[in-house]
Amino acid sequence: MNSEDFTKYEKARILGARALQIAMNAPLLIKISKEDLEKVRYDALKIAEIELNSRVLPISIKKPFPQKKEESLKRIAAPKISEEKKKEMEAEEEEEIMGNGEIMELANPEEETEEEEAAESERE
Repeated sequence: MNSEDFTKYEKARILGARALQIAMNAPLLIKISKEDLEKVRYDALKIAEIELNSRVLPISIKKPFPQKKEESLKRIAAPKISEEKKKEMEAEEEEEIMGNGEIMELANPEEETEEEEAAESERE
């Protein structure tokens, strides 16, 4: 892979990793004369850059690409219930509601005033 094929982020990662290796006394992958080393002032990052540009670094990069896969979405079929079964279930629910629930009646304004007066008289 050519060094121009890498993004700037990949180059930075490669150079940083290789410069760290060189700084920890890893052997150089290319022969660099003593004069050239003095020119770059023994800078590990510059040496890593020279190695990258000379294409001797044995580093590969895996780039994940989206898979071009088409899938059709399947709708989950609801279980089929017969009309008789539906009516039976509804009747059971109604019985349960009637047995447990309270029947609410419409409020009459006259009853509300009577309740308020009774509550006030209890407070006094």
